[in-house]
Amino acid sequence: MTGREFDVVVVGGGVAGVAAVRKLASAGLSVALVEDRLVGGECHYWGCNPSKTLLRPIEVFNLAKAVPGVREAISAEGPDIAAVFAKRDAIIEHLSDQDRTVSLREAGIAVFHGFGRMSGERRVRVSYARGDTTEAVLTARHAVVLATGTRPNVPEIPGLSQARPWTNRDLTTMTQVPASALVVGGGPVAVEFATILSGLGSAVTLLVRENTLVPNCEPEARELVAQSLRSKGVKIHFETELSAVARPAPGGPVAATFQGETIEVDEVVLAAGRRTNTDNLGLETVGLQDGGVVSVNDHLQAVGVTGGWLYALGDTTGRARLSHISTYHGRVVADIIVALAAGRELSENELTARDAGNLAQVIHTDPQVAWVGRTESQAQAEGFTVRTRTAHYPDAVSFLALYRDGFQGWAKLVIDDETDTLLGATFVGPQFSELVQAATLAIVAKVPVSLLRHAVAPHPTVNQVWDPLLAQESELALLLNKEARNKQKSGQADHLICQTA
Repeated sequence: MTGREFDVVVVGGGVAGVAAVRKLASAGLSVALVEDRLVGGECHYWGCNPSKTLLRPIEVFNLAKAVPGVREAISAEGPDIAAVFAKRDAIIEHLSDQDRTVSLREAGIAVFHGFGRMSGERRVRVSYARGDTTEAVLTARHAVVLATGTRPNVPEIPGLSQARPWTNRDLTTMTQVPASALVVGGGPVAVEFATILSGLGSAVTLLVRENTLVPNCEPEARELVAQSLRSKGVKIHFETELSAVARPAPGGPVAATFQGETIEVDEVVLAAGRRTNTDNLGLETVGLQDGGVVSVNDHLQAVGVTGGWLYALGDTTGRARLSHISTYHGRVVADIIVALAAGRELSENELTARDAGNLAQVIHTDPQVAWVGRTESQAQAEGFTVRTRTAHYPDAVSFLALYRDGFQGWAKLVIDDETDTLLGATFVGPQFSELVQAATLAIVAKVPVSLLRHAVAPHPTVNQVWDPLLAQESELALLLNKEARNKQKSGQADHLICQTA
């Protein structure tokens, strides 16, 4: 057994861990990174990057088929699957982390390919794979950072595990498209998987436990996603769960039973949630419980561990299972550790993670769904008094029809009536994902909506989606609304002058 000491030890080499170690090393701290799989993590090899690489050709092909003058030049029924897979393989670097590991080591970071487990205060024990019985004990002078991510949830359904269902890892690295597939789940991952499979020629059935898709979205967005999937031939069963699965022959067809009906498909694809990788992390050695998320404060320090030396990032915290938030956490935690290592005492609000209430997310269905912050129902549940602005496209912006035949879009702003600032925004439409960052900036910076209306979008661009939403806002309307609210509070009026959309 060997022992080594570093300023910081990071367990988990996904996007959060890599972002942290790079910034820590650039600040002059000695850093160790421990990863038992591929450095780069789930997002790069089996998640966001390969799935979006598979989705992009489908999106472009569908767009080309909807543009007069282009569709007439296309004879193929769908994308060239071999070329799609070749591009995917290049993006995920053929499932090799050699170049990434070399790059990190060149930056002065010690990379340990093994399984990291806490073994007491500021200590991490590294066990190596492939029958190697040697171990290393790493001691951190300043901090240990946990960024261990998640793994697919496999429900306990008779016969499911034995049938070897696909998870995100199997789907994103598939070498053949199954002729038929049953996708289990109704969240963002499930609807993207259904979009990929149907777009590459598979007959898809979608089983959804809830009574709606993507339940954290605005209701109108959920319905547009459902309509789109159905238009592409996807069969959706709501309030439905698998009851049994059987695959008599390895690699053969799968019999899936639900609601008393049994169908035969080539593959069952699971998108039924994720489990946090903390069940064998040694958290009990520092006074925490293994399994579940690691609760953190806004300095990303583990709650319940004295001394503030243990941190957790991204998926491990349960704050948001989004790779961009994990990367953000990695950079924030590096700033915090560097400051504390230099002897600074941070105030409660200094160098904090400010992701609460302004999380942005995109679902790459056709049309795309993008949102940030709170939905109307979420804002109301939190006690905000809100007004909303909605618009349908191309009705509200007619020239958008030039982008494609059958253009369909919708957007909604959720506005805090008291402060006249955005609480949330949702955009559904072709390429509408590019609109969400402007809304994120407005929410984070708390820009008054009455001021946003003066940020005029250039014509003709998709950014003009904002125009009809903000045209309903003005300084005068805000003033009248405020006066009406004051009268309401004093009992002199019983309705607002400006009704919500």
